Amino acid sequence: MSGCPFAGNNYLFSKLSLEDEKDDKSQEGINKASRGGLVYGDYLQLNKILNAQELQSEKKGKKIHDEHLFIVTHQAYELWFKQILWEMDSVRVIFQNGHVRDERNMLKVITRMNRISMIMKLLVEQFSVLETMTALDFFDFRYYLSPASGFQSLQFRLLENKIGVPQSLRVPYNRRHYRDNFKGQDYELLLKSEQEPTLLQLVEAWLERTPGLDAEGFDFWGQFEVNVSKGLEEEFALVQAKPESEEKDDLLSEFQKQKDVLLSLFDEKRHEHLLSKGERRLSYKALKGALMIYFYREEPRFQVPFQLLTSLMDLDVLMTKWRYNHVCMVHRMIGSKAGTGGSSGYQYLRSTVSDRYKVFVDLFNLSTFLVPRHWIPKMNPTIHKFLYTAEYCDSSYFSSEDSD
Repeated sequence: MSGCPFAGNNYLFSKLSLEDEKDDKSQEGINKASRGGLVYGDYLQLNKILNAQELQSEKKGKKIHDEHLFIVTHQAYELWFKQILWEMDSVRVIFQNGHVRDERNMLKVITRMNRISMIMKLLVEQFSVLETMTALDFFDFRYYLSPASGFQSLQFRLLENKIGVPQSLRVPYNRRHYRDNFKGQDYELLLKSEQEPTLLQLVEAWLERTPGLDAEGFDFWGQFEVNVSKGLEEEFALVQAKPESEEKDDLLSEFQKQKDVLLSLFDEKRHEHLLSKGERRLSYKALKGALMIYFYREEPRFQVPFQLLTSLMDLDVLMTKWRYNHVCMVHRMIGSKAGTGGSSGYQYLRSTVSDRYKVFVDLFNLSTFLVPRHWIPKMNPTIHKFLYTAEYCDSSYFSSEDSD
């Protein structure tokens, strides 16, 4: 027998459906939208967003399919940049107002910094969508884009400034200051962002207040210097005790390198010299605070600060990855041609993938000064109590104002 096995009078679908509807809990809601008021499309302003893709190729009478992808991808980048700036500004306000002294707000800062990192991870991966377009596909409409250029992204330049990219270390754009490529209100916004406290400066001031640095308290730095000197003497004695050999010569050479590196840490004048050259970014006292947090990260008092330092390094890493992916994509799409905005294109972008754009480079370099754990000054119960109460001696730390 052929045909539908459910044909006939034995299967009354309509009747069953009607009976089931009476007991269907999934249909017991109320359609509030039918009463009028705010709806999804209006709330998100979708009419503006979804009609903001104006293909230049179509305006010129030759619509190129992949230009739509190019526009949507870059618009998505700009929307995410806007969210990053929103989070970044809120973090800076918490620091500026002193609310960071409240541990509850420190957790808020870390949450928002982690959110920025999650968005940046998304933006790093988003290049793979754009790379589904071939170089020839891009070539079909690239001519219509000139003189527009990704360098003209106001929000990305603002982000660099607010994080703390040093103006003195920026790569010139066609031998001109980057701000010269912007006019009017955009120029003023960039100038204002350069004059505001950067995230780097705010974190620096926070690190300088690390409890335990002052000589009258724990005096971490003084004790650490003594322990390092003692530890180096012990290591030298061990190497010297070995019989003369090529291996001993190698060990002595390595020891001298290690000694020079560790003792340079206590040379404040050398630090200031490196700071003037742009090779270091944090003040000497802030560097001490960062290293103290790094060493005592397992102490409950320093766990949250350590998470913040980690999130700052994550941001730097992701910004570098974003730049690198951008360079690779541009190289793939246009080779060694000039950029649509007039730059050298790939050559210019490649020059921006360096430590000069890494804002928290000092935090990465803390690993240079790792020492055996027994060299790190020990904390007795009195010191523990001091660390847990030192920061709260200032009544302003008890501010109950909401940081937002």
